[in-house]
Amino acid sequence: MSAVDPTPSSLPSAQTRLLEEFARVYLKEQRSERRWRWFWRLVWLMVAAALVYNFTANTQSGSPPLGAHTALVEIRGEISTDALANADNLISALRSAFEDKGAKAVVLRVNSPGGSPVQAGLVADEILRLKALHGKKVYAVCEEMCASAAYYIAATADDIHVDKASVVGSIGVLMDGFGFVGLMDKLGVERRLRTAGNNKGMLDPFSVRDPDQEAYAQALLDRVHQQFVAVVREGRGKRLKEHDTVFSGLFWTGEQAVELGLADKVGSLDGLARDVIKAENIVDYTMKENLAERLAKRFGAAIGGGAVQALRSATALR
Repeated sequence: MSAVDPTPSSLPSAQTRLLEEFARVYLKEQRSERRWRWFWRLVWLMVAAALVYNFTANTQSGSPPLGAHTALVEIRGEISTDALANADNLISALRSAFEDKGAKAVVLRVNSPGGSPVQAGLVADEILRLKALHGKKVYAVCEEMCASAAYYIAATADDIHVDKASVVGSIGVLMDGFGFVGLMDKLGVERRLRTAGNNKGMLDPFSVRDPDQEAYAQALLDRVHQQFVAVVREGRGKRLKEHDTVFSGLFWTGEQAVELGLADKVGSLDGLARDVIKAENIVDYTMKENLAERLAKRFGAAIGGGAVQALRSATALR
């Protein structure tokens, strides 16, 4: 007798295999969705904890210690609207420092290559106003670099202290760019620019240079430069030893800056507070990023990528 052939019912049908595959994929997607749900819960818990910590820290240390002290405001990095050293932050810190009755003087600790002349001008004007209003002295302490817009601000101080190796100066204004006309000619690329107003495309890097427009831009730079020069002359007064290169955009070491009258002496923040201001206790009024902001910046890219993935998964399940 021949062996009995297996019946069709004893073998997994195509429908059964399809259902098993569907169930496997569905369970996998459900597990992935749960993981992302727990991930987001953890992220929000961390943000909430950071906010609570920041609020508690500010509540406990928001007021400076009682008694005489030296008020410190730091100017670090680029001076611009998008940086931490922007006019709003610096002016807010300066107002708090000047208004505190325990602050014997205000010190600007500078380590910046410069930046926006507009932001620097706003800060410089406010320093002059606050000095006149509160009758407190302002000192600048330059660390590695105090150049361009940073020196614009420092020039409003009553005294400027530097390290002997600090980079100081760069009293000038620049506007830079590129010209691609020659490259476009070689590649056979044609620029098709349409404007309403003869100068709307002024200094366009893909168009031929226009002498009249370049002369206008240079006049604009010269005017801003003269504003810078006026602030330095007003702030430094007779201490400044003017010659052809002082306002040329050159920069010098701290020792050279003292010789030129761009700075007053070689010194440090601690020495200034102890020996000149006579208030060794230094209180920092600088506006800083709180813990939540640092957390958001550090994990922003990862969270953003996770959000995209979560949205894709959620969309795939529907």
